[in-house]
Amino acid sequence: MKILVIQQKMIGDVLASSVICNNLKLIYPDSQVDYLVYPFTVPVLENNPNIDNIILFEDAYRKSKLALFKFLIAIRKRKYDLVIDAYGKLESNLVVAFSGAKTRIGFYKPYTNYLYSETVKEIINPITEAGTALENRLNLLATLAPNAKLKNKPRIFLTEKEIANGKAILVKNKIDFSKKLYMISVVGSSKNKTYPFLFMAKLLDKIVEKNQAILLFNYMPSQEKEARAIFDLCQPKTQENIKINVVSGSIREFLSITYHCDALIGNEGGAVNMAKAINKPTFTIFSTWIIKEAWNSFENEKSNVSVHLKDFRPELYGQNSAKELKNEALKLYEFFIPNLLFTKLESFLENN
Repeated sequence: MKILVIQQKMIGDVLASSVICNNLKLIYPDSQVDYLVYPFTVPVLENNPNIDNIILFEDAYRKSKLALFKFLIAIRKRKYDLVIDAYGKLESNLVVAFSGAKTRIGFYKPYTNYLYSETVKEIINPITEAGTALENRLNLLATLAPNAKLKNKPRIFLTEKEIANGKAILVKNKIDFSKKLYMISVVGSSKNKTYPFLFMAKLLDKIVEKNQAILLFNYMPSQEKEARAIFDLCQPKTQENIKINVVSGSIREFLSITYHCDALIGNEGGAVNMAKAINKPTFTIFSTWIIKEAWNSFENEKSNVSVHLKDFRPELYGQNSAKELKNEALKLYEFFIPNLLFTKLESFLENN
């Protein structure tokens, strides 16, 4: 059987949907499982034994209708038996339509249902510790294996060489391994997903005050100015403990370094999901507009902990969901003061 899984989105989404690939290999051990993703998300899929081929949706397919048409024809020529669309947007709709697959599974939407042979309605409230982002993806497999015991945790597969390289980078930078070492997701993927700079600085001050930990910053090259601005707002003692020049050169290098950290702390996003996929404890600060129940996977109040403004100030949201207040995200951040987080943070630091 030839199977295509589609997830054309961000790193966290691609990693989450990789559980579909992992479980398809459990259900159909002899199948060929291909995964269609954007090129920049490939690092979280490398060495995954459950994915036979990674198919790239190149940026050129957006810019040229001819390039897109040729790509869609190439997909059809692969003659897939089963297509699972975890994305559900126009790009993936086109892939499904052109695939020619007999079985086409996707999420229920009244305006695209005709493209699929089977659809699944997304749940709003989580049933398990995995959270709705993962549960909804696994529900796409429900009709294929109704009684199967599915594995709900995404995994990233690091090689021994990569792990050793991460350790070598830390040794080269004279990291003191007798102290706690935390990776800090210091800047979010956008302004409305970034904990305010001054608040983040106070959080880092608290961490160093609590256990004199060594801190590493994770950020994209384009975010260096923002990362240094947060560094400048920290107390001198905290600055001494931040190794700001230890910067990952790639996503795989970030993973190899994080592997040797005691935990990852900071803004919710791809870095948090990646850390969980290599079994690292996480303390996650959710953006004021993100729905926590979707992405707070495997929380246990010990090794995986998260905080959301709505947990502390529900009256600010009224009857609205967090996502409905996306345009108010920055204003809501003003209420998300560090003191609200400190009790949970201190408990997390004691355990990790």
